[in-house]
Amino acid sequence: MKKIYLFLFCLCFSGLIYSQEKPEGLFIGSRAPDFRATDQQGQEIRLRDLLKKGKVVLVFYRGYWCPYCNKELSRLQDSLGLLTEKGATVLAITPELPEGITKTVEKTGVSFPVIHDRELKIMKSYDVEFEVEENSLSRYRSGGVDIEKNNGKNGKYLPVPAVYIIDKESYITYRFFESDYRKRPSVKELLANL
Repeated sequence: MKKIYLFLFCLCFSGLIYSQEKPEGLFIGSRAPDFRATDQQGQEIRLRDLLKKGKVVLVFYRGYWCPYCNKELSRLQDSLGLLTEKGATVLAITPELPEGITKTVEKTGVSFPVIHDRELKIMKSYDVEFEVEENSLSRYRSGGVDIEKNNGKNGKYLPVPAVYIIDKESYITYRFFESDYRKRPSVKELLANL
């Protein structure tokens, strides 16, 4: 009987650990998963095609409602010339619906491609997605932000703010992965790693 209880305890405990597993993101030296999606202009974007031209700065952001995301995207837009001079293409990925992307573009003035990650396929392949807990969703709602409505079928998932630099051979050469959404890499740091 004790063995049965021990087995059930271990089973429940391992389930608890598994359910609390947090994303780790991809690491430097990992191969970047290819993807195909449509940007805010209706243009089809394929990572493999962009890499033929040079490195890609891949940015995962939460949504138009996030002031830290907007500040980061604005800084990237302000320094876009410096980034492209180094042969890089900047590309942003978000779980928010295209209507939210339109708001992001209006707020930040970004001219680089911004992609709605349909069904979280890109975020999952880069291991940056996480489920927002109900108490956090309630706090956001009370502040006027309905993440589930903004994301549509992507529901209550957000990316850990992450930035990857991917080289022409599809390898990750730089990684910024930070669960504290207030922290973002500087453009200077990105330029130093291009």
